[in-house]
Amino acid sequence: MDRRSFITKAGLATGAAAASTALAAPAIAQAAKDMVVVATWPRDFPGLGTGAQRLAARIEELSQGSIKVQYFAAGERVGAFDSFDAVASGNAQAYHAADYYWKGKHPGWAYYTAVPFGFIYAEINAWIRFMGGQELWDELADGFGLKCFSAGNTGVQMGGWFNKEIETPDDLKGLKMRIPGLGGDVMAKLGASPVSLPGGQIYENLVSGAIDATEWVGPWNDYFLKFYEAAKFYYYPGMHEPASMLSFGVNKSWYSGLTKFEQTVIEAACAEENNNMMAEYNANNAGFLRRLKEEHGVQVKRFSEEVYDAFGEAANEVFEETRQHSELAGKIHESFVKARAEVGSWMNLSDVPFLLERNRALGI
Repeated sequence: MDRRSFITKAGLATGAAAASTALAAPAIAQAAKDMVVVATWPRDFPGLGTGAQRLAARIEELSQGSIKVQYFAAGERVGAFDSFDAVASGNAQAYHAADYYWKGKHPGWAYYTAVPFGFIYAEINAWIRFMGGQELWDELADGFGLKCFSAGNTGVQMGGWFNKEIETPDDLKGLKMRIPGLGGDVMAKLGASPVSLPGGQIYENLVSGAIDATEWVGPWNDYFLKFYEAAKFYYYPGMHEPASMLSFGVNKSWYSGLTKFEQTVIEAACAEENNNMMAEYNANNAGFLRRLKEEHGVQVKRFSEEVYDAFGEAANEVFEETRQHSELAGKIHESFVKARAEVGSWMNLSDVPFLLERNRALGI
């Protein structure tokens, strides 16, 4: 082969390679999956909103551009409580929400956020990951065309804000209270009128007197929503949400079309956020509780044993009704009860006595 012939052929080969590269870039770009995420939280709202936004950004980052994410806060694309239907129908690809909002579709959804006298953070993680919780969640979600992942937690919540003191169960009668999920059903058993409202609508209803009380999350979140302007009595502990797990619900048909790498990216990002959000709440709640008391004169009160016992009796009635809803609801409830007993019995020998003795010995 002479030099001129070699150069000519080499040039053609180089040109072909360049053309191949030029063609490859658009092909990769076209292969990127568009993912619309809708949420039930206001934009930039501390913890819930910022955590959901962080998760959306993390999915795109970990996917290295394979998944292009568009994030919409509550009301920006659909209403907060329309998120489920938007994803189930395929009009969006994923939601970030508290799954107990969907208990009207099936009561089993409540167990995947929080139920009265339910799991704390460590317990619900054990149930979901190693005690059959995820498998039952998959069975429930599959009936609605969804695949769901744990994607955040707020820990043990406060009992709520009240415009009067709650000394006996009778003080709950006739009370209009924003409280969703099975916790709302418990309040109804005790004569209250539960109302379900998205976070962005609670303040206006509390200030106007449309509701007399509300639960939301805890000091960090509640500080920014300024509930103290309408209610000064802040009760604890919340029986209704001992560890409110947030869900990343994905349209299952869309999810099934992803590569294994892309599916793993979503699962890994959700697991990361599930851990990060809980850590962030633990880091912030104490400081903002202090500010609520010192800056705004909030009175922190503990529910009496009489009130808590009434909560317990009402919760048992609600659980029995929930269990009887369907075979799947019964399976979810029985799995929940078994896991709560098993993990709880260990924590009664480990975490609970250690914390009590540590705090006693050190005067914490």
